[in-house]
Amino acid sequence: MGGTDAKDILGLQKTPLSLTQEKKSRPQKESHRKPDGISREVYALTGGVAPLMPSIDVTQLKRRPVADEKVAWKWLPFTNSARKDDLQLYHWVRVVNDVPPTGDYTFAKYNKSVEIVKYTDEEYENHLTDPVWTKEETDQLFELCERFDLRFTIIADRFPLSRTLEELKDRYYSVSRALLRARAQSPADVANHPLMKEPYDITWDRERKRALTMVLSQSRHQEKKDAEILAEAKRITEMRLAARRAEEPDMSANENVGLDRADGVGRSVSPSSHSQLPPTAVAPSTLTMADYASTLASLRMLHVYLRTYGLEQMVQAASSAVGLRTIKRVEQTLQDLGVNLKPKVPTKTVCDEHLELRKEILTLLNLQKQLQYKESEGSSHREGAYAAMPDTPKERVFATDPFSFGAERTIKKEPKRKGPGRQPDSPLPAHKRPRKMKATDL
Repeated sequence: MGGTDAKDILGLQKTPLSLTQEKKSRPQKESHRKPDGISREVYALTGGVAPLMPSIDVTQLKRRPVADEKVAWKWLPFTNSARKDDLQLYHWVRVVNDVPPTGDYTFAKYNKSVEIVKYTDEEYENHLTDPVWTKEETDQLFELCERFDLRFTIIADRFPLSRTLEELKDRYYSVSRALLRARAQSPADVANHPLMKEPYDITWDRERKRALTMVLSQSRHQEKKDAEILAEAKRITEMRLAARRAEEPDMSANENVGLDRADGVGRSVSPSSHSQLPPTAVAPSTLTMADYASTLASLRMLHVYLRTYGLEQMVQAASSAVGLRTIKRVEQTLQDLGVNLKPKVPTKTVCDEHLELRKEILTLLNLQKQLQYKESEGSSHREGAYAAMPDTPKERVFATDPFSFGAERTIKKEPKRKGPGRQPDSPLPAHKRPRKMKATDL
């Protein structure tokens, strides 16, 4: 049953399809040909996707041997160059045209050994003598080190005398360093050698093993007690840090007050000069320093944070006491100077210099505001003093001449001219006369 029959049964209006929609063909699926050498089941499971691991080339699967090539497997003897006893063993080898393979054993390249320095009797007498060690004991030690590739646990087990593992290691590395220094033409030639840069410390090694033994031999009760002690120590440290952060803003405020007093003693400034300034023109207050200190303390509490995040927080703290207009002026000044608002390489030095530059720009803007306020205050004082003089004509005013470097010139004020055709004594027109009062207005 088609769509038209269903609409006829339901009583719906028939919408005949266009000819293009009726004859619209389904999109043909792209047919992928199965490559040779892969079974149909495997190709259906993978869907033609490349394998995760490299596989054999398809051309190698059905390769036929060369007609004149005769391959056979033979049981042949071989020797391993890694062995010193010339032991001869047998294994199966692929032989082509009755020609056996030549060369060393395949796995001989994995035989790696440590290069052990060796000394002569003369070098021992001149540089390696030790009152605790004899030459025979040192010879046995170096022989075991070469035999067991510096596996000192095995060397300590095989050493005939009662020597500890740390003593064996200390003797071997001390002799090696002495030989390197004796054979070098200058100390700079062996300065970068690992044995010279990081010498073996027997005291530190013993302490390390003792601490490790203590940790591994602890019971559950001791581990729980240590965890409680660490938690209590962490709590005490946090309390001390909080108390220190609370004291830092007070100390900075006291320092600022002391500096202001010292400046007041050194300079003769009127006592009402700062009190009359607008709040936006004064230097950053104690509240800004407190915000700055609190932001720095909160960042220290995080222990781990992005330096860009820390820079944003410090910028917000430094700009908390100024308005949005001042912040935009600071950003505009940075752009004029060619400085990015956010450093591209936010190292510690770059972030510190960026914050210092922002503070200097804020100080510059505050000084500009103070200068404008002082100039307006001075001009108002001059106008008031000039108006108080009795002989000063009222039609004269003072104006600053831009070409006289701060001098003032007098400008004569011309009287206002009356418009033509108007007489002050002429009667007012009827529509402009005052209205007479009536009895209802009372």
